[in-house]
Amino acid sequence: MKTFCGRANPTTGSMEWFEEGEDYDYHQEIARSRYADMLHDKDRNVKYYQGIRAAVSRVKERGEKAIVLDIGTGTGLLSMMAASAGADFCYAIEVFKPMANAAVKIVEKNGFSDKIKVINKHSTEVTVGPDGDMQCRANILVTELFDTELIGEGALPTYEHAHKYLVQEGCEAVPHRATVYVQLVESRRMWSWKKLFPVHVEAEDGEKILVPPSEMENCPGVPSVCDIQLNQMPSSDFSTLSDVVTMFSVDFSKPVQSASTYYRVQLEPVKSGKAQIVLSWWDIDMDPLGMINCTMAPYWVKPTSALQWRDHWMQCVYFLPHEEPVLQGEKLYLTACRDEYSVWYNLQKAREGENKADEEEHKADVRVESPVCRCRAHLLWNRPRFGELNDQNRTRQYIKALRKVLKTDSVCLCISDGSLLPVLAHCLGAKQVQCLVLSVHPSRIDLYHPHELWQAFLKANHLEAKIKIIEARPELLKPSHLEDKKISVLVGEPFFTTSLLPWHNLYFWYARTAVSTHLASSVTVLPQSASLHMMIVEFQDLWRIRSPCGTCEGFDVQTMDDMIKDSLNFRESKEAEPHPLWEYPCKSLSDPQEVLTFDFTKTVPQHCLSAEGSLKLLRKGKSHGAVLWMEYHLTADISVSTGLMQISNEKGNCEWNPHCKQAVYFFSSVIESEILSDPTAVTYAINFDTKTGEIAMDFKL
Repeated sequence: MKTFCGRANPTTGSMEWFEEGEDYDYHQEIARSRYADMLHDKDRNVKYYQGIRAAVSRVKERGEKAIVLDIGTGTGLLSMMAASAGADFCYAIEVFKPMANAAVKIVEKNGFSDKIKVINKHSTEVTVGPDGDMQCRANILVTELFDTELIGEGALPTYEHAHKYLVQEGCEAVPHRATVYVQLVESRRMWSWKKLFPVHVEAEDGEKILVPPSEMENCPGVPSVCDIQLNQMPSSDFSTLSDVVTMFSVDFSKPVQSASTYYRVQLEPVKSGKAQIVLSWWDIDMDPLGMINCTMAPYWVKPTSALQWRDHWMQCVYFLPHEEPVLQGEKLYLTACRDEYSVWYNLQKAREGENKADEEEHKADVRVESPVCRCRAHLLWNRPRFGELNDQNRTRQYIKALRKVLKTDSVCLCISDGSLLPVLAHCLGAKQVQCLVLSVHPSRIDLYHPHELWQAFLKANHLEAKIKIIEARPELLKPSHLEDKKISVLVGEPFFTTSLLPWHNLYFWYARTAVSTHLASSVTVLPQSASLHMMIVEFQDLWRIRSPCGTCEGFDVQTMDDMIKDSLNFRESKEAEPHPLWEYPCKSLSDPQEVLTFDFTKTVPQHCLSAEGSLKLLRKGKSHGAVLWMEYHLTADISVSTGLMQISNEKGNCEWNPHCKQAVYFFSSVIESEILSDPTAVTYAINFDTKTGEIAMDFKL
């Protein structure tokens, strides 16, 4: 059986479907999984083990046999914990077949085959009875079905079904309960991920202010959570307006309801400000008394306790539908609405002199329907893209560069997805500006109509007659689209929504090549060139997601390590993967080095571009991998980086562009450089295939 996989094609700027062998999907799933991260999560594993031991003891004290149901067993770790804690029998459910097969091997290797039965089914398909998958209902329910939002992986419907059909009434549950906490904050930085701010442009005829259309300004956005490593957000980037409050909790030992509902709490701001963001996280109590607690609380909430790094559970940023000015001490109601898989928030002010009856009336006003994006921007752009468009320093660099290249008679064509460049070019005096809205995803175009979003933006700024939007693929551009004029200035950020890795935005080069017959002989291309840069780093924590575990809480999980390694070797280990490195601290062990350059003033060459060389390791540390990023040279002296912004101190700590993901190539073996008198080097070979737009890389330590 073949598998069809969608992949961005950097030469066409579109998502294309490729036929892969039947193993591909499974290898992809394993290679990109977070199993290693979970097995390295010491805090999680210790707390689960303590909770399971306590639950088995409570059942045994009642004189009952301990029968465990473990839903989403993965490696079988929690079932093995239960068996070693004295459980009489465990049913371990795992729907993903390769994982279930691995669990069988791991259970056998650790000597628990007589105590643990691995069932390769979805828990909703499991049967109970003499001829069923389970002989009887379980009296201990153990699960790890949580994501950063708690309910995003379908925990609620799974628990609901388990209580109805698979476990006894009054069963023990590990975890016993989950509690969701919230805090109201003001943060220009995080709010810039939700909406477009006005843009100020200093033009020859005075300052111009570009405003977003009203439908974008009033749009509630989408309900999907923004999950980030909140511990990397400096306290200077937000202001807390409320204390931390409990929003809701779920008792997993009792029947659980998954139907849509809402929860409401009363808040009193501890200071005045603009309520924009709800920060949220959860904790789980492994026992009924809450003595064994595992928390996702960020650094400012529990400043004294050591933080456990984890990437499988982070913290949530929720955007209120609208910014709400609040006063210290005034009475507010915060409402959390949820369906089976997601949560969203609303803030209301209490009416003056409100009594209990009014409060009930307030509750009746709550709409549980999920917010829907009406402006299309939230469907087309992700959060970092909003942040990038709102980055005034970045915009200033483009304005400075455009000033250098534009003349009053310039005929300007912009090739980039959802870019402000055409509007900036017009404000800075270009006579004729065309914006090419690329019709590269027929299905997505039909759904989201990016040209309509830009028509609305132009209309809001009275520019409909000044800037022409061309809906066409670059190779289908006709002289009539350009009113038979030649393009004198071709601009791009470049940014394309399909790009996953930094060099995928080189699609601009392919588009530039496709429109070359429409360019004037003296055309100026901005950016004039791009370069690929690279640096060897030591990660503070991110290395864990690719690091073998060996044993976990005394159980041998080597089989899982081997399985991940095989899947990585299938293809992934030879590829870089995208990560937003502002969330993952690292230090540089080498200087940054430019490895390839791409000349946009010329068309894409037929031959491959390649480079070989070495990077000297200048600092002590573990070489976990190489980071790669692009720099775009707008003019001879103005560049923008999608990666390293600066190395901030002698220790080599790095600051990264917060709006872009950088490419990380994890080395399969780590070298420790200790002696600097005899510096070690990492040799590299990089090859850019101009036919596919992909970069192949190889490193030797």
